[in-house]
Amino acid sequence: MLGSARSACHGAGVTDSLTTPTSPLQIGDYRRYWLARFMGVFATMSMVVLLGYQLYAVARDDYGMSIGEASFQLGLLGLAQFIPLFVLTPVAGLAADRFDRRHVAAFANGIDGLVAVLLAALTYADALNLPVLFALAAAHGAARVFLGPSMSAIAPNIVPPRLLPRAIALSSIAWQTASVAGPAVGGLVFAAIPWAPHALSAVLLGCGMILILTVRPVRAAQDGPKLKPLKQIAQGMIFVWRERFLLGCITLDLFAVLLAGATALLPVFARDILFVGPEGLGLMRAAPAVGAAAVALWLSFRPLQREVGVKMLWAVAAFGALTVVFALSRSFALSLAILSMMGAVDMISVFIRSSLVQLFTPDDKRGRVSAISGLAISASNELGEMQSGLAAGLLGAVGAVVFGGMGAIVVTLVWAWYFPELRRARSFEPQELKREVST
Repeated sequence: MLGSARSACHGAGVTDSLTTPTSPLQIGDYRRYWLARFMGVFATMSMVVLLGYQLYAVARDDYGMSIGEASFQLGLLGLAQFIPLFVLTPVAGLAADRFDRRHVAAFANGIDGLVAVLLAALTYADALNLPVLFALAAAHGAARVFLGPSMSAIAPNIVPPRLLPRAIALSSIAWQTASVAGPAVGGLVFAAIPWAPHALSAVLLGCGMILILTVRPVRAAQDGPKLKPLKQIAQGMIFVWRERFLLGCITLDLFAVLLAGATALLPVFARDILFVGPEGLGLMRAAPAVGAAAVALWLSFRPLQREVGVKMLWAVAAFGALTVVFALSRSFALSLAILSMMGAVDMISVFIRSSLVQLFTPDDKRGRVSAISGLAISASNELGEMQSGLAAGLLGAVGAVVFGGMGAIVVTLVWAWYFPELRRARSFEPQELKREVST
């Protein structure tokens, strides 16, 4: 780990200035990385939110499905995105550790850009149907599985380890502000010109692809003999399985968000519960990012430093409790406020978990560990959408979200007991962290 850290420090030392940087934004490569991330998230969030709304509308209007039946289709949409993620995750993590991470990220952006072009063209021609929408969702899932590990692993290579928590917070600002702007702008533009937001997404993904290629070459540090691909894949999985701390961090997010994710059912709340249409859906999808962006901005100036593990657990429990409140709300303004608070506490959890995982993992395994972590996040999101759709078919949308929020609280309590290493993590200093979680 120390050898990897020294390698990262050496690589990150190439800056636009001869002075030691005190902020990641003083590093030119990081600025270009940040902007590429913002453009990519803006584009994909707009595209994915509208894809869900279009699928729900097609199911209701063109196929004559009931609310419950159309909600179930939203669950299947999540499954369509998850299957390629599940199948390709080992390959994607290996690619991020064997090849130039910029090229892997640019390739993924290109695939997503093609999906956006097809969505724009088919929306313009009024030629969308359920099979086409499911196929495009699967292609998007395949692109995401390669983008996540490569982008996550680039940041530790272009900033010094001491600036990594702040770099993660700033990266989260890019993610969250784009998550606000993407759905909000996409929903408003969609209401006027349905094909235009997808065309804008294609342009932004192309720009992001060019930007990430301008970052200096980024390859993983290789500390040992080069193994065959299958052995490297197995090595990454075994590393996570044996490191209880990493396993606890990754699976906490997996099972908590798997249950508490209400995202898939937001089209139901927008259309048939709160009656606010696509414009309201865009605002609802953006609301969590408003809260998350505010917290990320605060963390970029005042990063958490002590008792980080306990704070992560409390944040996940709060997310579950707020999910229950959102399900019971019938006021659009209150629902937006609750969603914003959910984003705020989720940002605390994500910031802590991402920092801990990156700092605990050697650089030569960061791509594979990031891929496994990304698979857990995607499983919680996409399979969570499927779970929400299935639960909504049985319990109704409100009942499904209440059930999920309560389940997230239970998961947090169980993980706090079964993985005491999470409670013992007190700081982001790599050497101290290793010592704290092993005692």
